[in-house]
Amino acid sequence: MSITGAEWLARSLAASGQTHVFFVDAVLRPTLLALSRLGVKPVLAHTEKAAVYMADAYARVSGRPGVVAAQSVGAANLAAGLQDAFLARAPVIAMTGRKVAAHQHRNAYQEVAHAPLFQAVTKFAAEVAAADELPQRLRQAWAAAVSVPARPVHLDLAGLQAEVIEQGQVAAPPLELGALAAPRFRPHPDPAAIADAAAALSRARRVAIIAGDGTALSDCGAELLAVAERLAAPILTTLGARGVVPTTHALHAGVVGSYSSPPANRVVAGAELLLLVGCDSGDQVTHGWRVPPAGTPVVQIDADPLEFDRSYPAQVAVLADPRAALAALAAALPDAPRDRAFLEDAQGQITEFGAEIAPRLASDAVPIDPARLCAELSRSLPEDAILVADTGYSGIWTGTLIEITTQTYLRAAGSLGWAFPAALGAKCAAPDRPIVCYCGDGAFHYHLPELETAKRLGLAVVVVVNNNRGFGQGWPNVRRVAGNDSDAAAEILRFGESADFAAIARGFGLHGVTVERPADIAPALRAALARNETTVLDVRTDIESRAPEASIPGG
Repeated sequence: MSITGAEWLARSLAASGQTHVFFVDAVLRPTLLALSRLGVKPVLAHTEKAAVYMADAYARVSGRPGVVAAQSVGAANLAAGLQDAFLARAPVIAMTGRKVAAHQHRNAYQEVAHAPLFQAVTKFAAEVAAADELPQRLRQAWAAAVSVPARPVHLDLAGLQAEVIEQGQVAAPPLELGALAAPRFRPHPDPAAIADAAAALSRARRVAIIAGDGTALSDCGAELLAVAERLAAPILTTLGARGVVPTTHALHAGVVGSYSSPPANRVVAGAELLLLVGCDSGDQVTHGWRVPPAGTPVVQIDADPLEFDRSYPAQVAVLADPRAALAALAAALPDAPRDRAFLEDAQGQITEFGAEIAPRLASDAVPIDPARLCAELSRSLPEDAILVADTGYSGIWTGTLIEITTQTYLRAAGSLGWAFPAALGAKCAAPDRPIVCYCGDGAFHYHLPELETAKRLGLAVVVVVNNNRGFGQGWPNVRRVAGNDSDAAAEILRFGESADFAAIARGFGLHGVTVERPADIAPALRAALARNETTVLDVRTDIESRAPEASIPGG
């Protein structure tokens, strides 16, 4: 018995376990109405990029693909939003309507070629010209999205609003996709590779571990700690893997690379052998490929074979799911006492940095030092909270000074303004968990209209705006280029005094609080976390307060 494409698609998405889909009108209207009847909430956003960011965070929290849709004229905007999900290896299924084939290449209204727009930000893309193609195309796209490396996929559906697909008939039963979650496969390692890795690691006296975003996807914190204990090795992480082990653990040495506190890069530079686990070895985690220094031997574990030898030659390459590989490695390492001098030196450097930064964590300065804001957030975050951080300075502040113990940490992979819509998507995926968004004022300006979305859907997130009236990360550099002329630099990088984010939140019918004194941060956070609605905390901070800066060992 045939059903319409709209009904088939809605039933398949509902059967997969999706609770929300994200979109900008006008697209898939019959499908969205059918989804609503089936208990799946359609989330209307105000921009395609915001809709993608919601789907991205929904995917990262739930493990299921986030589903996002836009009509033909919004396809370019939707594609632009997929960059962050692609870089962060998040499974997102993007659907767009497109003009039918007979209308292509004839200057159809607002029509451009979609395939080139999505080529750089998807791992799979296909056109769907008729409804009966849906079963094969959707299954293939879904399977691709959740397989390592998990990344966005794109289905281009015939019809400006995909109406050709929705009105057509599908004879196949709805798909059962619920079991296809990321990571779909957890391959076990070659025993010979594990033996080689164990031998190399056992011989080295100074081993450091760098855990990348792949460890967060694999959820292998316990296995990572077991290996680190055997090796007496400090664990450093990428920003995306922050929290894979508690940041307060004695083996944790911080975020490494460009967004790190000073000790982290020095620890890596002092290692004689590095164990890279699910780590892409890009320029941010290596601080421009300077940390570790060229020539440092590497043992590398990754589920993606394309990550081996990308930046550093792998002395031993272990192709496997990180959790499976680490479990096997822990069993293969000799249970013998290790020289702990390297680990103790790393711990000493971390303790020294903690003493240096402590006065700022307790600062009573006005405007507020963001270090104090981070300290208050560390004390206030509930155990089951999800902290969603924006890019740039928000990544550095949260990645160096906010402790993540039992909480989940999500960060932008590079798109300014990502965090607030992402926080709403995270709330859709985890409605019972507290969601805290940390962003700068420059980032929050991007997607202010989504305050209306939060109000309309009754989504409760706490938005902490580090408001220094400008783009703080680049401020000293621009001022230096301007010959220390602050007025000239301000014209390039500072905002006006008119934005009152607390008042803006109230204008959308939500709660907003302006925080100007350090002593008011903690009570404002407690009150915001207790409210059952989105609350914006407009925290007035000092643009001259600098975040911890990464060290460059050797100069």
